[in-house]
Amino acid sequence: MLDRQQVQKIAHLARLEITPEEEEQFATQLSSILEYFEQLSELDTKNVPPTTRAIETSNITRPDETIPYPNREVLLKQAPEIEGDFFRVPQILNSDEQ
Repeated sequence: MLDRQQVQKIAHLARLEITPEEEEQFATQLSSILEYFEQLSELDTKNVPPTTRAIETSNITRPDETIPYPNREVLLKQAPEIEGDFFRVPQILNSDEQ
């Protein structure tokens, strides 16, 4: 059985803010899930091949095709910021290497 302190740590790692009532509820629910996994670990799986899905599936994909937009100027005029012939977007990566 997970205690509230363990649930608080899990919530912190998941960046979740939970109430004390939710801590109690999640402690019960997560403990139940862990008990189920414990039951599964008791099964003999020596002759069971590893799988990623219960049923076989395959992706149906189409080839990528580059289709230029017919009116580039109209498209650029709708952008909040442009730089030359490109959209200007905020920097999302830190340029400082550590």
